[in-house]
Amino acid sequence: MSILKTSNLTKTYDFGVKVNALSDVNFELQKGDLVAIIGDSGSGKSTLLHLLAGVDKPTSGEIYIQDKNINKLSKEELTVFRRRNIGVIYQFFNLIPNISVRKNILLPLLLDNKREDQRYFDEIITTLEIEEKLDRFPKQLSGGEQQRVAIARSLITRPAIILADEPTGNLDRRNSEEITSLFRLVNKRFESTVMIITHDEKVANSCDKVYKMVDGRLNQTEERDYENH
Repeated sequence: MSILKTSNLTKTYDFGVKVNALSDVNFELQKGDLVAIIGDSGSGKSTLLHLLAGVDKPTSGEIYIQDKNINKLSKEELTVFRRRNIGVIYQFFNLIPNISVRKNILLPLLLDNKREDQRYFDEIITTLEIEEKLDRFPKQLSGGEQQRVAIARSLITRPAIILADEPTGNLDRRNSEEITSLFRLVNKRFESTVMIITHDEKVANSCDKVYKMVDGRLNQTEERDYENH
């Protein structure tokens, strides 16, 4: 089942001189894919994530998430669609500092006036090993713990896709390896479709498919059967 598909996706910025950040990107993710996008700074990989997350608009081309063309949605429709269908994880966690871990995780549901599924919530926090942290505030957590909370928040709405922007970029090596392992665990346990933007080859090598972004163009570099590695 196709979860995400782009068609000739292009993004051009005009700084007096036109700069092509993305050029004719054609890309498809199936349900349960765990994919890494690697590339140098300025290659276009973050631009791609921002377009897929619906926080920026392409110059041309189309983006389909679960067969819905998100470019055709109004601003209000896109806000609701993103909240329900796209989980985003950031390098610097983007947790709200003055509310508890529990409320940070549940925030997407609270904004949508939806009740939590207690069994699913319990499964998430147990999988991510944060059940003892729920009443704490973000500043009381380590970087690795904060990223676990951010992953939990991204899962809470059962999104169609999770987009992670350099999720280990602000972590030390040990925490980076733990978070990388958690992405694979989440991918398998919750059948989540996950796309990770990263410059870390170890993170990329944990994924089933790896694409490389060079000068705004996307090419698949390898596909592996992780179970046999």
